[in-house]
Amino acid sequence: MTLPPGPLAGVRIVEFDAIGPVPLAAMLLADLGAEIVRIARAPNSGQAWDDTGGAVLNRNRKHVHLDLKVPADRDRALSLVARADAVIEGFRPGVMERLGLGPDACLTVNPRLAFVRMTGWGQTGPLAERAGHDLNYIAVTGVLEAMGSPDRPPPVPLNLVGDYGGGSMFAVMGLLAAIISARASGRGQVVDVAMTDGVAALSSLFHGLAASGLWMNARGLNLLDGSKPFYRCYACADGRSVAVGALEPAFFGRLLAGLDLDPAAFNQFDPSGWPAMAETFAGVFATRTRDEWAARFEGTDACVSPVLDFAEAADHPHNAARQTLIEVDGVRQPAPAPRFSDTPAAIDPARRGLIDIDHALAAWSDQAMPAPPVTP
Repeated sequence: MTLPPGPLAGVRIVEFDAIGPVPLAAMLLADLGAEIVRIARAPNSGQAWDDTGGAVLNRNRKHVHLDLKVPADRDRALSLVARADAVIEGFRPGVMERLGLGPDACLTVNPRLAFVRMTGWGQTGPLAERAGHDLNYIAVTGVLEAMGSPDRPPPVPLNLVGDYGGGSMFAVMGLLAAIISARASGRGQVVDVAMTDGVAALSSLFHGLAASGLWMNARGLNLLDGSKPFYRCYACADGRSVAVGALEPAFFGRLLAGLDLDPAAFNQFDPSGWPAMAETFAGVFATRTRDEWAARFEGTDACVSPVLDFAEAADHPHNAARQTLIEVDGVRQPAPAPRFSDTPAAIDPARRGLIDIDHALAAWSDQAMPAPPVTP
């Protein structure tokens, strides 16, 4: 059997079908070469979520149809788990146990298993059984309150913060850490990934700033929350926008030069002058189109960038040069990340599709693919 490319070649993972951050975490792992079998709901037992970004999020891995409420299918799932390095699931607490596929059952058939459980609230706590979405999870961490203008409610950000930042990324990290630990100790474990925990960890810098008296507990008063005229977005003559991130004095100077403004008239770190500075910047940026400003600042360290939409991003010269966004089977999508010099990741359409459970079990037999050795 030919191993898939990437640094995780030889790692076997069972993914229990879900929406939200579980498919993204599995996609990232599969992009790096992990061999993943996604257990999807049988056609007659509910929707398999293949329509929810499935063309991208479900890439690089096969799936099998099982009805986990049927004992025979549950036993087949356990047989697959017995051959895996890790399981990743995103059900509410207790669902896997009721199906007979909880950590106790899975670790019994595979004591070296990394059992990754991803939920918004975590496996314990007063909210563990409650429904929620990305917006709810980031709301209770303090992160949502720190975003936006002070004169209106916080904006609704894309679900990159809670679902994917606090969920998927921490699931990937926890899964890999548990596999490394199991290879050293021979013992598997349960990894409880709560998006609230992950988002809180991502906000560590701001907790540190607050402890040092450098973060105000209010929107519009802090360095990175858009309150500073040299770190925000501005509208241009065509209604598009530019992003300005000229935090350091040297970059601020280049920003003023690009705007044809006198440096002597602007003290970057004098808060009393910020309202007038912001008004001046807004007026100047409104005199040209976004792309004219992009050309104006091209090749400088003023930290001024055009704000692109998803379609435009693929054609930006930097993204195009790195092939950050690529087309696979007619679908534009992000390329695998990060990049490895010796074991490059790849997207292979042949690695995606429906397979029979018996075929999946045979492919994961010890004869077909030996398990990685335990580190002494």
